[in-house]
Amino acid sequence: MRVLGKCTILVRQTRSLSTQSGRRRVVVTGSGAVTPLGNNGPDSWRRILAGESAISRLSAEFKGLPCQVAAQIPREKLHLDQHLTKSDIKLMSPATQFAVLAAEEALATGKLCPKQLSEEELERFGVCVGMGMFDLAEVYGAWNQLQRGYNRVSPFFVPRLLPSMACGHISMRHGLRGPNHSVSTACATGAHALGDAMRFIRSGDADVMLAGSGEACIDPLSIAGFCRLRALSTAFNDNPSVASRPFDKSRDGFVMGEGAAVLLLEELEHARARGAPILAEILGYGLSGDAYHITSPSDDGAGATLAMKRAIQDAGIAPEDVTYVNAHATSTPTGDRIESHAIGRVFGAHTPQLRVSSTKGAHGHLLGSSGNLEALFVVLACADNTLPPSINIEHLDVDVNVVTKATEWSADQKRRVALKNSFGFGGTNASLCIASYIE
Repeated sequence: MRVLGKCTILVRQTRSLSTQSGRRRVVVTGSGAVTPLGNNGPDSWRRILAGESAISRLSAEFKGLPCQVAAQIPREKLHLDQHLTKSDIKLMSPATQFAVLAAEEALATGKLCPKQLSEEELERFGVCVGMGMFDLAEVYGAWNQLQRGYNRVSPFFVPRLLPSMACGHISMRHGLRGPNHSVSTACATGAHALGDAMRFIRSGDADVMLAGSGEACIDPLSIAGFCRLRALSTAFNDNPSVASRPFDKSRDGFVMGEGAAVLLLEELEHARARGAPILAEILGYGLSGDAYHITSPSDDGAGATLAMKRAIQDAGIAPEDVTYVNAHATSTPTGDRIESHAIGRVFGAHTPQLRVSSTKGAHGHLLGSSGNLEALFVVLACADNTLPPSINIEHLDVDVNVVTKATEWSADQKRRVALKNSFGFGGTNASLCIASYIE
């Protein structure tokens, strides 16, 4: 019998035992990313720790718009033809392409090959990959074609737009017949996707999940729309690398980014049985709604506070066990301040011992793919015992302890526990509790 077949038997035995003794534990065994910082997770993480920025000036196509900066992925450096067929590229939007590449890396780093799995194992392997918003260039491109005639509109126009297609393509590519679930909750999409996938495993609906999100909507119409909302940075067009500056007094809006990140989540006994590398554990997941405004959180940060408290409660830990918060902080004047105050309310007297950072200064705000990418960085921080920095801070104006240089997380053997926050338009909030793995 194949080794993987034996693993399946072990999992069937432990599944009933785990439900008798307590809920199933969910660990991270692989990760993959395509980001403005690099075409894979390790390169992106290295540049994060080095304090580098991937934000640059936009091309002439964006001339006349108030915001002239973004964190883009150089398409020529992706070498898509080495990973995708011409047919794939025609069928997939750029966001889906990014997600597919990130999923491939997550499987490779997790040492899991779906082609070697049994039919039963594939039925227990799901996908939970979302998208915050589709590329508006697809829409006005198709509209322009329609003006030239009905037959000019691509038959793949609608499939390329659907947020669920990244999930579908990953599932079809690898024959994964477990839960197939797509999330679209604005800038909280990636965090919700990870949390939902964790719950699918915890509840017994799956043993393994590929989870995350992809986003690629840096086009003139999207930039114009966010500019009209006065959400984007406009004060640093001549110095793009410092335009995104979470928690700094001079912050004036977020910088759009693009990319994808996917984590391989696995039930603990399943991972142990196949000898998988374990990077971290997802302990808890909290969700909430602001019920306040379409784009702005309430001044008291009630929604963020609830999400963090619920993640801590779901994890079964005390607030004092958390020593790091990877903030949503997008570099907007109001949002960063409200989140920092919410952190203070959740942790109270423990706040001075807590360290906080946002990596968006390096890669911008990936919208629906921000929470999952930043969760990936938290996973790597757990594994490497290194906290990622917030960059571009000259004058800190929030009342939390912000990490400004890559630093050792813990000098002792105490378990490293973090929260990862993500908040989205419409008042949707998510918080993940992620920790270093212990037996």
